[in-house]
Amino acid sequence: MIRKCLAVLAAIALLSLPGTAYAADPPRKVVKIGVTQAVDSMNPFLAVRLVSGSLQRLMYAFLTVPDSKTLQPSPDLAESWTTSPDGLTWTFKIRTAKWSDGRPITADDAAWTFNKMMTDDAAKAGNGPAVENFASVTASGQDLTIKLKAPQASMLDIPVAIVPKHIWEKVPDIAKYENDQVPIVGSGPYRVVEYKKDQFVRLAPNPDYWRGAPKIDELQMIFYDNPAASIVGLKKGDIDLIGRLSPPDFESLKSDSNIVQWNAEGRRATYLQINHGATTSDNKPIGDGHPALKDPRVRQALHYAIDKQKLVDETQSGLARVADGSVVPPLYKSFFWEATGAEKITYDASKANQILDDAGYKKGADGIRTMPDGSRKLQFRFSIHTDAPSEEKLAEYLAGWFKELGIQLTPRRLDSSKFTEETGVTALFDIAISGWSVNPDPEEVLGTHLCSRRPTASGQGGGTESFYCDPQYEDLYKQQQKELDRPKRAELIKKMEERLYVDAPVIALYYPNDLEGYRKDRIASITPIPEDKGILYGGSGYWPFYTVEAVTKSGSAESGSGSNTGLIAGIAGAVVVLALGGFVLARRRQGAADERE
Repeated sequence: MIRKCLAVLAAIALLSLPGTAYAADPPRKVVKIGVTQAVDSMNPFLAVRLVSGSLQRLMYAFLTVPDSKTLQPSPDLAESWTTSPDGLTWTFKIRTAKWSDGRPITADDAAWTFNKMMTDDAAKAGNGPAVENFASVTASGQDLTIKLKAPQASMLDIPVAIVPKHIWEKVPDIAKYENDQVPIVGSGPYRVVEYKKDQFVRLAPNPDYWRGAPKIDELQMIFYDNPAASIVGLKKGDIDLIGRLSPPDFESLKSDSNIVQWNAEGRRATYLQINHGATTSDNKPIGDGHPALKDPRVRQALHYAIDKQKLVDETQSGLARVADGSVVPPLYKSFFWEATGAEKITYDASKANQILDDAGYKKGADGIRTMPDGSRKLQFRFSIHTDAPSEEKLAEYLAGWFKELGIQLTPRRLDSSKFTEETGVTALFDIAISGWSVNPDPEEVLGTHLCSRRPTASGQGGGTESFYCDPQYEDLYKQQQKELDRPKRAELIKKMEERLYVDAPVIALYYPNDLEGYRKDRIASITPIPEDKGILYGGSGYWPFYTVEAVTKSGSAESGSGSNTGLIAGIAGAVVVLALGGFVLARRRQGAADERE
C-alpha cells in the first residue's frame, strides 16, 4: 500500500510540472534560448542589462520599433504620428489593442509611463534622458500628446516600454518593485508565465498581440552561470540557441554538424571606463577613484599604451574590429566616427612614458610612478567580471603594457551585481571593462555620459556609464537633440564622440562581432535584425523571436520540445529530484558579463 501511495504521489508530482507533456497531448513547439547574463530587474524603469532589454521588447510594446529591414522607426503601439511645424508638439495615435489581461490599451497608459519617469528619480534609472526634454505629456482617448522644451530628433526612437497604468499606479515604490509576479501583464508578442530569478523565464505567445501571435507555443530563456556550461547545453540539445559568444566558445562549435555558426557585424563597443573623479548629480565627490586619473594627461598616456590590434587578435581571435574613436559601432554608418591623422591615438609606449614624465609623475626605485607631489603611487585597480575568461586575458595584456609606463594594474574580480553597483552608483573603482549595445539611434548610449545620468546622493536614478559631466559635451548633446536635419545631426554626434575620445572618460577598445550558434535540427527558421545578415539574440527589437519557427517532423514539433526537459536540464544539470510531490532545481548565479543595453 505504501509503495502504491508513493507511486501515486510521484505521478501527481510529475504531472504538476509546468509544461509537462502527456502521451495524449500533441507535441508543442518550444524554442529554448541560453543566456549567460542574468536579468538585473524585470522592472523596465530600473533594468539596464541587454537580457532585460531583450525581454522588455518581447513583453511590452513601445511607441515605435526598428523596421526589420532598415532599422528605421516603424509603427508599434503608436500606429501613426504627427508633429507641429515648430517640432515642439508630437501627437501619437495609439492603436486599438489589449493588455494581456484583457484591458484595453489607451494613450493614458503611455502618458502615465512617461510622467512617472519625469517625476520620480527612481524611474529614470533605465532610460532617464529619453524624457529630459519633455515639457508635458497628456492623453485624450487614443491620442498621446508630448510637448517638448526644444525640438528633439530622436522622438521616434524612444527606448521606453509602455506599461499598464492600472497595474503600475498601485506600486508604492518603483525603486523596490521587482515586477516578478506572474503572469506579468504586458502588450508585446509574448507574456511571461513563469520566472525564477537567475534560473529561467518562460514566455507564452500573446494571442492579443496586434501583429498576431508568434508561431511557436513557448519561448524559454535559460540562464547559465558560465559560458562553458551553455556551450555544453547547446551541444547536448538542452538549449536551441545561444548568443553573445566569446570567440573561443564560438570556434568550439565548428565540429558539430547540427549547429549553425552565426557571425555578423555587432552593435556593441567594448571600452575601458575610467574613474576620472566621479561625482553625484549634485556635484558632490563620490567613490574612491585614484586621484591621478583625474588628470587627462594620465588618461591619454594609458590610451597610447594600449595595443588594440593585439587585443583583437589575442583576446578576440580576430573576430572584432579595432576601435579608433567612436563608442557607436560601424554597423551604424551614419553616426560612426573614427579619428584620423595626428588626432588618432596609436600604440606608442615611448610617447606614453614621455607624457607622464612631462606631467611630473616620476618613477621610484621600484619602477612605479608616484603623484607629482609624491603622495601616492600609480597603482590602479582593474574591475572585471568573475566568470569572463576573455577579460582575464585582457587584464594580463593591460597590466603588462601599463607596467612599461611605471603603473601597476591589479585585476579585481566582481560578480555582475557588484560590478554594476560599483561602476554605476558608488564609484568604488579605478578602471573597469564595460560596453554598450547601441540602438539604431545612438542617443541612448550618448546619454549615458550626461551630467544628469550620475546618481543622486541617495544612489537613485543614474544609469551613468562614466560619471562624466562636461559642459562642451552637454552643449553638443543639446544641439544634436534639436537638429532635425539628419546629416547635420550626425556631424554633431560625431563631435560628441570626438570629445569622449580626446577627454577619455572612456577608452573604446574594439567592436566585437556578433557571434551566435543555433541548432538547425531544432530551429527551422529565424529572421535576423536587420534581415540582411543581422543579429539574432540581442538585436534591436523582437523580430528574430517573433518570427522563429521550430523544426517539425511529420507536421509536429520535434520530439521532446513539448516539455520542460530542456529547461530543467539547463538549470539543474539534467538532474531532477522527485520526492513525494516535490522537485529541486539547482539555483544559477548571475551571468558572465554585465553587458549593458
